[in-house]
Amino acid sequence: MEKRTGLFTNAIIWFGVAVSVSEIEAGIEIGAEAAPGSLWLPLVLGHIVGGIFLFFVGLIGARIRVNAMETTASVYGTYGSKFFASLNLFQLVAWIAVLNAQGASVLAGLDLPISFPLTCVLLAVLIALWVFVGLRRFAKVTTVVMAVLAVLLAALTVKLFGTGSIFAGASSSGADSAGHTLGFWNIFEISMALPLSWLPVISDYTKDVEKPVRATAVSAIAYSLASFWMYFIGLEIASAGVGNDIAKAILLAGLGIPGIIIVVLSTVTTNFLAANSAGESAKAIVRRLNPKITGVVVSAISALLAISGIMDHYISFLYLIASVFAPMAAVLLVSFYFGKTGAVHTGEETAREETARVSGKAFWIWNLFAWLVGFAVYQVAVHLDSVFLGPTLLSVIVSAVISYIWILKNKFKST
Repeated sequence: MEKRTGLFTNAIIWFGVAVSVSEIEAGIEIGAEAAPGSLWLPLVLGHIVGGIFLFFVGLIGARIRVNAMETTASVYGTYGSKFFASLNLFQLVAWIAVLNAQGASVLAGLDLPISFPLTCVLLAVLIALWVFVGLRRFAKVTTVVMAVLAVLLAALTVKLFGTGSIFAGASSSGADSAGHTLGFWNIFEISMALPLSWLPVISDYTKDVEKPVRATAVSAIAYSLASFWMYFIGLEIASAGVGNDIAKAILLAGLGIPGIIIVVLSTVTTNFLAANSAGESAKAIVRRLNPKITGVVVSAISALLAISGIMDHYISFLYLIASVFAPMAAVLLVSFYFGKTGAVHTGEETAREETARVSGKAFWIWNLFAWLVGFAVYQVAVHLDSVFLGPTLLSVIVSAVISYIWILKNKFKST
C-alpha cells in the first residue's frame, strides 16, 4: 500500500513554503506605502481569502489523487492541461531563479566571504539535494529544520518589535496618512497575491495525503498563518528605518549567524517545493519524465539564470504569467464542485478516463473562454487605481460566473 503523508508532515511542508524573502518583501511594500491604522483589516482578509482558495483547490488533488496540473485535464482537456502545465513549469523555473537571487543578495548584505555566483550555486545544490532525496526520506530533518527556523524567526520578530513603530502609528490621523499610496483593495491584493501564487502547486502535495479534508485544511492554515507572520516581519522592517534592506534589519536586530541561517533555510524550503512541483508539471506534459530528476535539472537551470541576472529584467513578465492561474483555478473550482466533473471522481477512476467520459470539446472550449475573459479582466483591472475587490478576485469572479453558465445550461436541458 502506498504510504500517505499525515497532518503534521503537511503542516511542516506548508509552513516552510510561506517562510521566504518574497513574503517578507511583500510586507515591507505594504508597510512602506500604507497608513498604519488602515492596513490590518485588508491584510488579514487577504490571507483568509487566499487560504480558502488554497484549501478548495488543494482538496481537488487530495480527492482524485493526481498532481496540480493533471487536475485541470477534466476541465480544459488534455491540450489545455498541457498549456497550463507548460506555463507553470516556465514560471516555476524563473521564480526559483528570482528567489535564489533574492536570498543570495540578502546574504551578500550580511558580508559573507562568498561571491554572489557561488552563493547562488550553493543554494541551488541544497535545493537539488532536497528534491532528489525526497520529502519522506528527509522528514525528520525537515522537522528539525522548521523548528530551528521557527525559533530564529521568533527571535527576529521580538528584536525588531522594539525598533519600529507599526503599532505606534495605528492611531494616525487622516492628515498623517494622506501621503500613503496604497488603499484598502491594494493592500488586500498584495496580501492575497502570494497565497494564490501556490494554487497551481498545492495539489502536487495534497494528492499524497492520508486524510484529504483534514490534511488540506492543515496545509492551507499552516501556510496562511506563516505567511501572515512573514508579512508582519516585513511591516516591522519597513518601520525600522532601513528601507527594504532585509540584511540591515537582521544586523539591526543583532542576528549575525542566526540571520544567515534564516535566509538560507527560508530560501531552500520555499524553492524546494517550487523545484519539486516543476518536476510534477513536467510530468503532466510528458508522462515518462521523472519528477525528481527534472526538479534537480530545474534547480541547476535556475542557478544559472540567477547568476546571469537576466530574470531581473523579466519580473513583470513573470507577474503576467502568474495572473494566468487565478482565473484558471476559478473555472476548475466551479466545474469540480458544482458540475459533473467532481461527482464522477470516485473509486479508482483516473483523470484521463473521467475526462473522456463526461467532457467534450465544447465544454473545454467554453472553460478556456471563461478563463481567457477572467485573464483579460485582470490585465485591465491591474492598471486601475485600487479597483473594487482587486484585480485577482475580480478576475476569479468573472471566470467563475462564465464557467457556471455552462452548468446552468446543462441543468435546464436535463429538466
